[in-house]
Amino acid sequence: MNRVALWAAASFAMGVLLIMGGAYLHRGVSEWLLGIPLALTCAGVLVRTRAPLASLGLGVAGIVVDGLVGPSLGTVLIFTDNLYAAALYGPAGFARVLLGITAVLAVGAGAVAGFLADDWRALAVMGVQAGLVLVVPVTTALVLREQRDRAASERVRAEQVAHLAELDRQAAISTERTRMARELHDMIANHFSAIAIQSTAALSRKDLDQTTVRKIMESVRENSVKGLAEMRSMIGLLRQEGDETEATRPRLADAETLVERVTRAGLDAEIRIEGEPREVPASVDLAGYRILQEALTNALKHGDSPVSVAVLYEADRVLVRVENAVGDREARLPGAGAGLVGMRERTSLVGGSFEAGPSGDGGWRVLADLPTSPDAAVRSAAGGRVRAGGAPEGRAAGEERSVGERRRGQA
Repeated sequence: MNRVALWAAASFAMGVLLIMGGAYLHRGVSEWLLGIPLALTCAGVLVRTRAPLASLGLGVAGIVVDGLVGPSLGTVLIFTDNLYAAALYGPAGFARVLLGITAVLAVGAGAVAGFLADDWRALAVMGVQAGLVLVVPVTTALVLREQRDRAASERVRAEQVAHLAELDRQAAISTERTRMARELHDMIANHFSAIAIQSTAALSRKDLDQTTVRKIMESVRENSVKGLAEMRSMIGLLRQEGDETEATRPRLADAETLVERVTRAGLDAEIRIEGEPREVPASVDLAGYRILQEALTNALKHGDSPVSVAVLYEADRVLVRVENAVGDREARLPGAGAGLVGMRERTSLVGGSFEAGPSGDGGWRVLADLPTSPDAAVRSAAGGRVRAGGAPEGRAAGEERSVGERRRGQA
């Protein structure tokens, strides 16, 4: 507001100096009368931003009065600011209308001047002057207004892009937190479930001899050490920036180790591997390992012996099946309720299918069909090759032996 007032005062002072210098058309009127239209146009400058249409109205009134008593150069120059302010700060539709009106007035003023003077040179000179006074301020304001609106639009767009980027960042953080929670659940549950069950058994049995207690404690220590090692390995993977994770990534080829761990925890478990074990995509390898680990953990916490594990390698898929008996007693350990959800999510992420439920013989069955090629993923999403009962079709002839048999073979 202070700047506008200073600009209006400076405009009035400039106009007064031009009048005193004789910059007006002499018609025998007193010079102080020329100050009236000058004051009207300067009043328009005073309200140029708050009321641009009122500014234009004062300017039009001033230029009409000035045309009757003058005209004077100062009033005409200040009137251009009234036009400029009305086009820049007024409604957008009015600014376009104002451009048309000023263009018509400029052409009409030139034509009238040429007709009255009976000279085409007067038409050209008056037309150019009218264009400079009427059209140029409005055109300049429209160009500036377009640039200002474009800058505002770009600013809004930038804010929207920044907002979308923030939403993407939050979604990525949420996804990463979910992945970390799933990894920690699957990794820790197996080890600590075995520790809890073994320690509970050792505390509840009073007739155990020293050798048996020592074996139990050795198993507890082994599970503790392995659990800490896996946690340390996972934290290291989360901290590193590179993609070289193959050396420490859990693999489906380590399925026997998981079954041996459950066997030492007190369940009678065996594993069958059918087909030729091979390298599979990293996502499928990790998903199969974690699904098997979680299924065995659930069998350890809620199920009973015997536990049967089958890993079937086919040309375009890997099937993981875990079956265990279900006793009448309550679960030995409470569950968090995230096991089946996590297994289903892992299977879905690699484009496979997942089943979990009662088996035909009164036990519990978990079956994961993990495709290892894009075509197999499409077929699995469309229905797969898993029967409703959960048993895989088309088993290839291959290796099939229990954990005890493998130990005897290695010995």
